[in-house]
Amino acid sequence: MALKDVSVLLVEDDPVFRRVVASFLDSRGALVTEADDGIQGLDCFKRQNFDVVLADLSMPNLGGLDMLREMYRLDPAMPSIVISGNNVMADVVEALRIGASDYLVKPVADLYIIEQSIRQSLGSIGAQANELQDMDELSRVELEENLRLLEQNTEAAKHIQKELFPASQVLYPKVRIDYSLYKNDGISAFFIDSTMADSEHLILYMAHFHPEDNRAAFASVLLRSFVNHKLKAYRNGVSTTVIEPFNMLSYLNERIVKSGLEITVDIVYLSVELKHYRASVSQAGHGLRCYLRNDKGLTPLALPDALQLGLLDWGKPSSQFRSLLPGEKLCIATSDPSHKQMLLDDRFDGLVCSDGVLAGGYVQASF
Repeated sequence: MALKDVSVLLVEDDPVFRRVVASFLDSRGALVTEADDGIQGLDCFKRQNFDVVLADLSMPNLGGLDMLREMYRLDPAMPSIVISGNNVMADVVEALRIGASDYLVKPVADLYIIEQSIRQSLGSIGAQANELQDMDELSRVELEENLRLLEQNTEAAKHIQKELFPASQVLYPKVRIDYSLYKNDGISAFFIDSTMADSEHLILYMAHFHPEDNRAAFASVLLRSFVNHKLKAYRNGVSTTVIEPFNMLSYLNERIVKSGLEITVDIVYLSVELKHYRASVSQAGHGLRCYLRNDKGLTPLALPDALQLGLLDWGKPSSQFRSLLPGEKLCIATSDPSHKQMLLDDRFDGLVCSDGVLAGGYVQASF
């Protein structure tokens, strides 16, 4: 059987859904341990080794996120899969960031999707052990189901995307991130994300999705999920791709092409090594630019145009390395002159609807 002797910790507070999933996994050969909340799940995890954890995020007593954080503190290499309703996408994104291998959205239309996700998660761990490519393929069925949902429900798409965006200012120990993204009443075709890969490496990127429709909301989730997988691999000592913009964009292009989402992406992706303040920047597409900012204004980095991500015949991203001088800031912005002026005016509003400003925006990293 496909899951013969695979030990699964299933943490789910809905007894009916838990029993249905447990029975299915039993029938596929898995050895299932059930827990009905995060406290019980964590207790089981401390007493027994499991091949994979399958966890709901919305649970009483101890939520799925807090449970997973503690589990990853105990075992950073543990594969996990999270299950959530459509109204907690922010928690899904955070779970992926702290190490989850995949996510499933309730209701799960086909239980074989769960089996496929488990097999992919276990496969990725084996690849990591052999220092091979570690990316878990997100289920094509899952992608299509979520895409149909977002295409049919603009409000759901807007809600999901809104949950992904940070506050207008994010403070890290050595870096401050400020940004403004302006959109009309619909979905933002632009996306911003940043994180510390470790105590000495910042990663920051801004993306523009085409076409500018509801797919941009799911593309935001997809892009962040792909980055999260490489972030997890870096933290586990398996891959340095996430802090290598040239390799990261090559990797992202492959993933986007294989996703079946049929999108293209303009993106600027940068990594800053904070011990010596050395920046590495790569760009795909032509709609976004990276700038150095100092007391003289904005200076664009000399990055030639490159093909957008998402193309089968994609070539290579354009790249540049730069050591930052004291007081210099790194910025990514769209090409509209009004956006650059608002950046120079230090107008940082986060994600906002504005009929008087063109869609797009900017993000700034201050050191």
